[in-house]
Amino acid sequence: MIEVYGHGGDVETAAAKYGRSPADFLDYSANINPLGPPLAVTRALMEGMHHILRYPDPGHRSLKHKLATKLKLSEDQLLIGNGAAECMALIIQAFTPAAVGTIEPGFSEYRQLAVQYGSRVEYIYGYKELNYRAELSAILELIDRVDLLFIGQPNNPNGVQYARSELEAIAAHARDRDVKVVIDEAFIDFIPEHERETLTDSLDPYPNVIVIRSMTKFYAIPGLRLGYAVGQPDLISAMSSKQVTWSVNGLALLAGEACLTENSAYEEQTQACIKVERNRLMSELASLDFQVYPGVANYLLLETPEGWNAESLQEAMGKQGILIRNCAMYTGLGDKSVRIAVKGQQDNSRFLEVLRFILGEQ
Repeated sequence: MIEVYGHGGDVETAAAKYGRSPADFLDYSANINPLGPPLAVTRALMEGMHHILRYPDPGHRSLKHKLATKLKLSEDQLLIGNGAAECMALIIQAFTPAAVGTIEPGFSEYRQLAVQYGSRVEYIYGYKELNYRAELSAILELIDRVDLLFIGQPNNPNGVQYARSELEAIAAHARDRDVKVVIDEAFIDFIPEHERETLTDSLDPYPNVIVIRSMTKFYAIPGLRLGYAVGQPDLISAMSSKQVTWSVNGLALLAGEACLTENSAYEEQTQACIKVERNRLMSELASLDFQVYPGVANYLLLETPEGWNAESLQEAMGKQGILIRNCAMYTGLGDKSVRIAVKGQQDNSRFLEVLRFILGEQ
């Protein structure tokens, strides 16, 4: 297993394990936009390198202004963070929930951060028959037992969304019980806007809801770490009071501004690529006897065919220079569960070629 830190994308561990350079791997264990960063981002970083001579703006004012304009929100409804993970940590630090609720399988940081900051974790399982969604009644019952609930939208690792009507029911039920709801939309930009199920544009009735988004994944800048939180001003203010000054570096802020100057072509091209290639991978993998869960994000949850488990497949692929995510460590999943990113046509062809070779060798 290469997830020694609990996440995908650890090419350094893979390099040591398989005796390759980190740059030699085709990494399907991390879910990053296959188009790479927008040209405006690389240009901004090259032209703005002199900014490393000064401290970054601790108020993130320029990026916050541009983001507020794009999202049609007020600036006091936004917090800029060093990745979505910092936003999650700030939420727990600010509101000190005695009990945190999670829906399993789900992003491991929800549970890890809760434990790290002294909260008790209460959880329910999604049903395999529902592609690992949880039933609404079970989520509402979980809310009655916690002070704060995390929900992935789309969820990681299975890539499914809850319907907007379900989100509204969850938010209202939690509001009436003074429970905070954190909706993690880190991957929602990969979904065409008309297909997204989100409350970001209608938070006024739900003063207990915080939405988290990532700029790292969609704009392919994971090394810079950039994300943000959206909520009512009092929630954002409470989170800001816990944030370390200069936690977001100057180059990340420059990159974020450049991302927001992109026209819709980059977004549309990304979403079209992901949809076509996701459908292709789903079809090809099913023909190889994988069980494929039909997510809507830029990754797919799979169960390995007969004779393979997550560990053996990861090992075989790793030796061939391709990394996949072993999901056996996810609460609620078994030893046959793996997750793969959806990449571009050329990379996916290479992935499938290697996979067929490995399966044929058995």
